[in-house]
Amino acid sequence: MAGLATVDSITNPDAMFENADITNIITEVTHVDTAKKIVELSDGASINYDKIILGTGASQVIPEFEGVDLEGVFTLRSVPDAERIKEFLEEKKAKNLVFIGTGFINLELAALLSENKPDYYNITVVKYKTLGPPLALMLDADMAITVQDCMVEKGINMKMESRATRILGQNGRVAGVELETGEKLDADMVMVSVGALPNLELAKDMNLELGTFGIKVNKYLETSNPDILAGGDCAEKIHFVTKKPAASLLRGPSVIQGRLAAKRLAGYDIEFPGILNNSAVRIFDKYIAATGLTDKQAQKEGFETISIVVISRSKHGMIPGVKPWTLKLVFDKNTQKLIGGQIISDSDAPVKEIDTVNALILGEKTISELTTLMCAGNPDCSSEPSLEPITIAAEQALQKLR
Repeated sequence: MAGLATVDSITNPDAMFENADITNIITEVTHVDTAKKIVELSDGASINYDKIILGTGASQVIPEFEGVDLEGVFTLRSVPDAERIKEFLEEKKAKNLVFIGTGFINLELAALLSENKPDYYNITVVKYKTLGPPLALMLDADMAITVQDCMVEKGINMKMESRATRILGQNGRVAGVELETGEKLDADMVMVSVGALPNLELAKDMNLELGTFGIKVNKYLETSNPDILAGGDCAEKIHFVTKKPAASLLRGPSVIQGRLAAKRLAGYDIEFPGILNNSAVRIFDKYIAATGLTDKQAQKEGFETISIVVISRSKHGMIPGVKPWTLKLVFDKNTQKLIGGQIISDSDAPVKEIDTVNALILGEKTISELTTLMCAGNPDCSSEPSLEPITIAAEQALQKLR
């Protein structure tokens, strides 16, 4: 969308598969006969199988309110979606853009368009369901407000205390968005991003057991039919902390599940550990990342929490160019285990510490154990060792325990 990458650079060429002796068949599966182990295709052909891996993905949720079918209303899920949006913006010279939904896709797209054409677009971001600061699935409100303030400073209109109720049209084209307060926003284009749901039609046709968030699989990604595996957005995942099924439609788990499914077919017994929804995004000059449970999510799950916020810096204080970053860690007070982390940084390097936090959660590290965490330090690369924020957060949590 920002013109920084071409379609070819983010898609795999057919030759890559052909060179690996993989046969590409570009058609649609219409039915799977699991008794005869035959896959039927839309062109009338059929394929015998020994094993199947389902990776049917997910589709964008379309809100059930008036106007979503008007010309100029878009969702973003695939490359063709991005191409249609870009073509519309260029052809229609759209200036008034309204984004419904406050997840990272909408915020990132709004920021990229604003950066691409400074002072050209009039961009407004509107809530869909829950009120309050954006990025509610990633950040607690005390962290998310920083992102909201950043977007406002950059000229984005943030309507965080009122929800969109319908999209207004004129002559079949989008003309505006109405809020629950009655306020009407002018709109030449509306971007809707309010979540996605797994594509389960084929799984239902195969009579596979379904869960709350997709196809039920065991730790080896096997479905209720042992000859059929599933992974990615269509498969239900277990949250590592809560041990409960959880929604997860992120690239990281999909990549790992694809690799594990292949290893399972090759005879390996490697278990999928569960998800923490580790994710990151850049919005203007803020780098944002999160993993595990937010404080609010943890308390909703019944955890009594200890949460700590530490302000750190990207380099030693004596080095020019130092930039601030903020870390929030969430602990289970009962077990003292780390269960969540959030980062907002003005520099790109510190945001990757979320992967350290992610590994510490998977290692089930406790408050006292984190007080001894020793990280690599260099004046140009990190804060002073005495100010390393993970250990500082653990030290402060230790004091809260008393």
